[in-house]
Amino acid sequence: MNHDTRTPLPLAHLAAARPRVLSAAQLRAHGISPAQAAARTRPGGTWQTLLPGVYLLHRSAATSEERLHGALLYAGRPAAEPQSGSAPPYGAAMVTGFAALVLHRFASVPPLSALEHIDVLVPAARRLRSTGCARIVRTRETPRPLEITGLPVAPVARALADAVARLTDGDTVRRLLREAVHGGHCEPAAVVAELSRARLLGRPPVASAVDALLAEGRAAAEERLYEMVREHGLPDPVWNVDLQIPDGSPLGVVDAYWPDHAVAVELNTLSPRHDEGPGWAEQVRKRERLEELGITVVHLTPRALRESPYQQATVVRTALMAATGHDPGAYVVVLPR
Repeated sequence: MNHDTRTPLPLAHLAAARPRVLSAAQLRAHGISPAQAAARTRPGGTWQTLLPGVYLLHRSAATSEERLHGALLYAGRPAAEPQSGSAPPYGAAMVTGFAALVLHRFASVPPLSALEHIDVLVPAARRLRSTGCARIVRTRETPRPLEITGLPVAPVARALADAVARLTDGDTVRRLLREAVHGGHCEPAAVVAELSRARLLGRPPVASAVDALLAEGRAAAEERLYEMVREHGLPDPVWNVDLQIPDGSPLGVVDAYWPDHAVAVELNTLSPRHDEGPGWAEQVRKRERLEELGITVVHLTPRALRESPYQQATVVRTALMAATGHDPGAYVVVLPR
């Protein structure tokens, strides 16, 4: 039986919906067959095809919001998979790359309207190709997405790695990494771990940017440590010193040391890629050696200093107070660096 394509379809209740973009599966749920949808996209029709199996319910240019939803609909569940409830059929797909960084409010990336492609992260097993504005990025380790403006978005570190993977300009890479850390989006260790997982650390522009990032991250953490001591009324330590035993044998560098209490603070800025590696093993050996000499070592992370300085000050204060009831530690030589 032939259908009169000029007959209004039962979508009046969706006319005010935003964004006005639906998948073929969603249209079927509203009683609209693929043939009826195709008829609406023909010349003179009121719809258009944004991506395979994804329709715009108007003839104007797609907005940035519609492109985001459309890319996710395209990369989401297979069209034959039944829908559950009213949730958009995005499945395990999530926005990543530059589009995700825009949604995370990065200032150093172009606006969505300037992006030619919307990168969408999908499980590696999905058989799907990039097309139109949707660029497919596959992963064997699907991260837990964040919800931003109702959309599933890759965490900053993962989105950053997917964006950096397409860059060759060192200045741009450095600018993105710097904003990720100094903008408070994530820790340097998380950035480095994700870049390592993506096998990007071997690229010279990325390696150079990471070295600068780690140096800046340590400097920022040291400044927060100074502020914590000052603002929370801790006694002044000696800063950034070498410790030795009297015969000249080195014990290592600590970020802060209270000689009268034999308490040291170390900033743990090692990235996850160093866990159980030479740097990590050396840090463990140093701590064990100091504690054998009666020196209490407090490890603080940059994230903890940024997010909970009061609690970290309490940890240090407790160590200082506990030291007053103990015998003094072995004599050590304190040398400025």
